[in-house]
Amino acid sequence: MTGGGPATPRAGVEPSRSVPSADGTPIAVFTSGTGPPLVLIHGAAADHTTFRVVGPLLGASFTVHAIDRRGRGASGDTAPYAIEREYEDVAAVASKLARDADAPVDVFGHSYGGRCALGAALVTPDIGRVISYEGAPTPAGERYGDAALATDLAALAASGRNQLLLETFLTHVVGMTADELDRYRADPVWPRRVAAAATIARELAVESGDAAGLEHLARVRQPVLQLLGADSRSEFGAATAALHDRLEAGSIVVIRGAKHAAHHTHPAAVVEAVTAFLGAPRPP
Repeated sequence: MTGGGPATPRAGVEPSRSVPSADGTPIAVFTSGTGPPLVLIHGAAADHTTFRVVGPLLGASFTVHAIDRRGRGASGDTAPYAIEREYEDVAAVASKLARDADAPVDVFGHSYGGRCALGAALVTPDIGRVISYEGAPTPAGERYGDAALATDLAALAASGRNQLLLETFLTHVVGMTADELDRYRADPVWPRRVAAAATIARELAVESGDAAGLEHLARVRQPVLQLLGADSRSEFGAATAALHDRLEAGSIVVIRGAKHAAHHTHPAAVVEAVTAFLGAPRPP
């Protein structure tokens, strides 16, 4: 799929704007709230609606700009896939908002969206601060899930078995229990997650094939807050700690009782951590 139109049809709310990325791919932005700008970047198998709870809460203090990442929702896509294009997508949105605000903007990404937020901070100086919820790449030689699982997920994507792909990913990579998965299935945005599930395989391929990813993102010089669920899988904690050890200006906040989807299960705690970090004075 190249260039122009949206990856999947949209129903209901239309994007507030569409920002062209460096390669011309349109990136949809959904804006709400009042205050300084804050860009939200969702993770795997999702679109901007994953922030439907924390978005309005953050909107009490910030003008929230939630994007649809390329390949889903109202945004376009371009082949071949490369994570660097996603860095450029976030950077393009941030730069447009920074021009409008005449000041750097802050970004908050969940999971793979956190990695995109970190990468974008290396692309543009228009990003002031970065918040990443369990978005750090694994250290060299490690991975989220084993090689056989990645192969199985790629086969499910190729055969169009999106729901099984999504359920397998959430169980074996994210670490959801059967009860947690049932709650996800009952969520109104589950069909959107299923629609976006085919993009999981390409993101896991990046993770498993990018041994230098951690060292690359450690070059970020902007202040970085990493959020971590206290009950998340150990791989997320190890990756978060490894990136923290390498960052010039990093901090970690652990969300008690939370796992990987704290923006759903512990939204108030996530908003409190984000607001406290962004309420601190900017570095000179």
